[in-house]
Amino acid sequence: MELDEDVLADVRKRLRRAQGQVGGLIQMLDDGRDCRDVIIQLAAVSRALDRAGFQLIASGLEKCLSDDSEQGAADRKQLEKLFLTLA
Repeated sequence: MELDEDVLADVRKRLRRAQGQVGGLIQMLDDGRDCRDVIIQLAAVSRALDRAGFQLIASGLEKCLSDDSEQGAADRKQLEKLFLTLA
């Protein structure tokens, strides 16, 4: 399955941002920053990764549904399993 290039570009951008945030987190730990600040940044990274994953899943589900509609009924169990991997 191929995903829309615009979706992939946005997901890449989100992942690069998260990658930078992880680097910042490591630096915060090395600098002995306050635990609260580290946890806030950790939560931000987690949300960024979740959003990237959900965007991929949503785009993938949309693609799966449109592909399946051409071939017959969608396999609901497989779609649920795919979605729940990130939920």
